[in-house]
Amino acid sequence: MQKNGFSSLWIQGTTRTGKTSRLVQEFSKWVRHQLIEKQSRNRPQDNLTSAVLVLAANNNNRRQLADTLASAVEGTYPVICKTPVGFIADEVVLFLPLLFDRLNIKAQFPLRLRPETEQELATQLWREESDWDSLIAANGEYRFVRQTLDLLQLAGASGIVAEDIPIILEQGLSAQAGESNLYYRMGELIINWRQWCLERGFLTYGIIYELYWRYLLLSPQYQHYLINRHQAIFADDTDDYPAIARDLFELLLDQGTYGVFTFNTDGKVRLGLNADPDYLQGLAERCLVIETERQRDGGDGGDGEMGRWGDGEDRGDRGDREVGEVTFHYPSAIDSIVNLVTETAYGIQIPNFIESIQTISRAELLRAVADTIIKGIQEEGIKPEEIAIIAPGLDEIARYTLIEILSASGIAIAPVNEQRPLISSPPVRALLTLMALVYPGIGRLVDRDAIAEMLTIFSQKLESGKAIPQIDPVRAGLLADYCYHVDPEQPDLLPVESFPRWDRLGHQATNAYLEIAQWISDTRIQQQKQCYLTPAIFISKAIEHFLEKNNDLDYQTLSALRELIETAQHFWEVDRRMRQNEPSLQTQAVTVAQFIKLLRRGTISANPRPTRQFIPQENSIALATIFQYRSLRTSHRWQFWLDAGSHLWNKGGAATLFGATLFLKSWSGNTWMPEDEYEMDRQRLQRILRDLLNRVTARVILCHSDLGVNGTEQMGPLLPLVQSSVQVVK
Repeated sequence: MQKNGFSSLWIQGTTRTGKTSRLVQEFSKWVRHQLIEKQSRNRPQDNLTSAVLVLAANNNNRRQLADTLASAVEGTYPVICKTPVGFIADEVVLFLPLLFDRLNIKAQFPLRLRPETEQELATQLWREESDWDSLIAANGEYRFVRQTLDLLQLAGASGIVAEDIPIILEQGLSAQAGESNLYYRMGELIINWRQWCLERGFLTYGIIYELYWRYLLLSPQYQHYLINRHQAIFADDTDDYPAIARDLFELLLDQGTYGVFTFNTDGKVRLGLNADPDYLQGLAERCLVIETERQRDGGDGGDGEMGRWGDGEDRGDRGDREVGEVTFHYPSAIDSIVNLVTETAYGIQIPNFIESIQTISRAELLRAVADTIIKGIQEEGIKPEEIAIIAPGLDEIARYTLIEILSASGIAIAPVNEQRPLISSPPVRALLTLMALVYPGIGRLVDRDAIAEMLTIFSQKLESGKAIPQIDPVRAGLLADYCYHVDPEQPDLLPVESFPRWDRLGHQATNAYLEIAQWISDTRIQQQKQCYLTPAIFISKAIEHFLEKNNDLDYQTLSALRELIETAQHFWEVDRRMRQNEPSLQTQAVTVAQFIKLLRRGTISANPRPTRQFIPQENSIALATIFQYRSLRTSHRWQFWLDAGSHLWNKGGAATLFGATLFLKSWSGNTWMPEDEYEMDRQRLQRILRDLLNRVTARVILCHSDLGVNGTEQMGPLLPLVQSSVQVVK
């Protein structure tokens, strides 16, 4: 029993059984209790301050949960919802002064590094190591650096001191000759990197995690603040939280703080990405456990209208559903499918809602999938927003083909949380070319093709609502050939007369070229006078002059430009901090060149933090990877499982960090063997199947081609299911 009279609750169950809705109900009860207490004190004039810690698994769910909780209490109580890492990062930044003396570092405002900046700076620092070439020989520089940095993050999230990383790797991995020394050196690099960052006031996710659990959470001053501030905890989807979140929760529960936690037994989406669901589940021992189950009477499962915002646990799907003329018991159907795939069971009847599209080549498959969707929309009355295409991995061929075919039929398709490289945006490439023309000393980063593209992009004018380039690609190519002056130090755009037949360009193209050349000349003079303080301001001015006033920019382009400005601002904030510690650092030209090269490597996403949450858009089909779709916690009437024969269905892939299993609290300490990997893959596939099947309300279409994208035969774990299903397209 908590000090406020409530018993903490642990709400667990499978997907779409009303867990989040129950959390919202408990939040409403708690708020009503708070308001009644306030009135009983006869001080209604007091302003309400948030005394509750509300957490959600990711940013998309965070926004949705905050809106839902605010609506549930009709705005009578302030709701501030954060992700676990967001909360921890904010606390470390706020209370870092408590640690200055203990860490023996100088007092300065902390600067959080983005992952791509972290990668770049760590690479530069470690390249000075005498044995660097031998360290990166096996996996290459980029992968070695990324894996080493991820180890610090894994250790911090699990509450393990960074000094123990080499020991854990040596114990847990089958060490071949020389690998023990490699793990020892990785540990040394991590310690050096951590100290280097702290001396300069840089914070990474790995360092933030470690500072929080190792120092801040043990500080009596911070504990006093934490306990006085938070009277209640409402944490949704704790199966995706890092281990140190339990340490935080237990500290608060020990002091009588009221807690409500939800846990999806078929979730664990982020297992392998810092989450430790089994350890978090240990909190259930301290709470009243509530098991949620799918309703069988057609009721709503106690979920109200929550199905609109994305947990998908709350529409209260019927335990028995009717699909066409076939009625089946849904949990039993799911059990049959899972047993067929993961237990190699035979003689199992596959329910009729599982169908398949089977072709020989993948090109045929993509066409058949698109045709089936078009037919379903045009003839069967299914709405686009009721359809999801889910794949273990989405290559550009599949993405482009599906978008092109469906768009040609007037059907919109929306990639979920698409994170294409920033450099893939033509306006971004044009702006980088412009930088190389304005800033001295980086002319080697420009070529004629880039100049031609820049001229076409920057010459666009709005005509009848469309952006039309005044310099078409042919004329832009001629101008780049004849009027671009190649110079490593100061490339330039020459007068238009440098082209012998400049009169053939036409008045429109000539004027557009002269305007661009004049702007570059004027800006170069201003830059030399230091009128532009940072390249971020230069980029903003260029966007305003060339892009905003002459174009009706779409959402994707605006997102890319926003991210370019934010990346530039961050890059030069880091550069400024570096110069404070190392005044003799490189020249500005070298820094600008590094910025351009960083973007051209494609490591920065054009949309890493979407400004709008993903809601199944009206008349838009959702296109997502398995990880993206499960993270959304949404549902659809139809699901198309693309590449159903792929071996990637039971693999963690990019969603599993190097050595992640060794940093789970449940790790035995023994060497991680192939049979351990096999069992983890099998359990992952079971969760994926149960989770996806609980998020579909009518029909699953397995999409299989005998040959994969690389021409090899597909013999993945779902093949028995494909072979047992009824074919839609033969």
